[in-house]
Amino acid sequence: MSPRRVAITGVGVVSPLGNSVEELLASLLAGRSGVGRLPAALGTGLRAPIAATVNFDGGAFFPAPRLRMLDRVSQFALVAAAAAVADARLDFSEQDRERCGVCIGTSLGGAHTTEAGYHTLYAERSDRIQPYSVLGAMHNAAAAWIGIEYGLQGPNLTHSTACSSSAVSIGEAARRIAHGDADIMIAGGTEAPLVPGVLHAWDAMRTLAAEDPRDPSASCRPFARNRTGLVLGEGAACVILEEWEHACGRRAAIHGELSGYGLTSEVGHITRPSVEGQARAMQAALTSARLEPADIGYINAHGTATLQNDAVETAAIKTVFGPLAGSIPVSSTKSTHGHLLGAAGALEFVITVLSLEHAMLPPTMHLTVPDPECDLDYVCGAARTGSRARLAMSNSFAFGGTNAVLIVRAI
Repeated sequence: MSPRRVAITGVGVVSPLGNSVEELLASLLAGRSGVGRLPAALGTGLRAPIAATVNFDGGAFFPAPRLRMLDRVSQFALVAAAAAVADARLDFSEQDRERCGVCIGTSLGGAHTTEAGYHTLYAERSDRIQPYSVLGAMHNAAAAWIGIEYGLQGPNLTHSTACSSSAVSIGEAARRIAHGDADIMIAGGTEAPLVPGVLHAWDAMRTLAAEDPRDPSASCRPFARNRTGLVLGEGAACVILEEWEHACGRRAAIHGELSGYGLTSEVGHITRPSVEGQARAMQAALTSARLEPADIGYINAHGTATLQNDAVETAAIKTVFGPLAGSIPVSSTKSTHGHLLGAAGALEFVITVLSLEHAMLPPTMHLTVPDPECDLDYVCGAARTGSRARLAMSNSFAFGGTNAVLIVRAI
């Protein structure tokens, strides 16, 4: 029995580039950056007090009693999921809810709740921890709340594989549909890491970008010779994945097809990527989709702007695509929305879907100083319109070694 096809029928975002698909597209086309200086309360003591933040007020979406139970990470997820459900024009009361599920990725879970609890204990020297702290902080809270919101009784799963968490969640959700376990899955990722403890922990690793003294919004420079590191971001992105015939049966508008998924693990080092490991993930996705390298018309790169990762990813793309590598447009949209950690793969997957649907290639911004080790077509400085790409790849690689690659087919 052949695997069932997986349609993408809804998308929703809460991001540093806007909290709707329309705002996200406009920001990408304009090359607008969501990176900026942090408020003093968050930035004090950091070598580079910058991040990509979301313009978001949970009070505009949730009543106060419910808001007290929802960490910012779950708020993001619920709003992004609601936008995706609305975009898909889904009424779950008309669906078999036992065949509908949720699959969400997050790296840190409820970081705001965890931070608040530790502040109460150690800064205030009080034992008056909020009673909902466990429910707010647990990694599976976002997926659980989404399932409860829509009464979905099928698989409810949370994946936490660092920076590839949400790409894994989308890929694994697609497998549930392809192999007949579900008809509809709400899939994606969410992250709200901008709290002092997390910011200082990343600062201590010395992987964060230095602040550009002339323009803080230009601090993230993937693939550039003068790149200095990643910029943390926050937000969420969700997609509705649906069995193809089911989607056609209800006359859903289809954004694209999730046609390939590759999943591999690095075993050499917990933080150091390898050309071989990343190349195996890309090749696995191509094999899954029954495609050849020549079929891919665009790659949304992991592109963190760290010295090592960008060079390794470039070499891995060359390994898989050979002499074709230089002619395939590649971009890192992290240059404008930052690194959303566990939500990065989902946001970049949505951007990849939109790129095919709207015949545009998003730019890698702030790449003005070329690196001889990074010599591909990175769509530098401005988006390109009129793209003819019909198949695109989205890469997500992670600390811990879980590499996930997704392939989208245009409709």
